[in-house]
This record gives sequence, structure tokens and C-alpha cells, in this order.
Amino acid sequence: MFVLITGIGWEDLPQELGFGSGMTCWRRLRDWQAAGVFEAMHTTMLAHCHRAGLIDFDRVIPDGSHVRAKKGHPRA
Repeated sequence: MFVLITGIGWEDLPQELGFGSGMTCWRRLRDWQAAGVFEAMHTTMLAHCHRAGLIDFDRVIPDGSHVRAKKGHPRA
């Protein structure tokens, strides 16, 4: 998250944060994404919040910054 928020490159990640080198962090992120860790966390968190009544799904709006737009998609 630090890299995504600050916009710095992985190689510039300050080791003082205690997470190891930028390459180590990048490899962990890659491996966790491939293993579905973030999808599972997201699904679990949504289910928990829904059961607790913390989400009103009648008022959900998708954020366009996270919706993939494929280039060259045939027009209907």
C-alpha cells in the first residue's frame, strides 16, 4: 500500500519500515495475489460487514478505476 499510495518504485521502498527490500515486498504481493489471498480477504470482509448490517447494497456504486476496460472489444 505504501508504494501504491506514495507512487514510489518498489526499489525505493524504505527498509526502515521493516518489510524487507522492495523486491521482497513485490514478490510477496505477487505470490499473495496468485494465491487468492486478497480476494479471500475481500470476500470475508464483505460477508462480515453484510451480516453486521454495515453495508446497504441498495446504494452500492462500482468505482470505474477498478473496472477493467478491454481494448478492441467488439461493439454490440
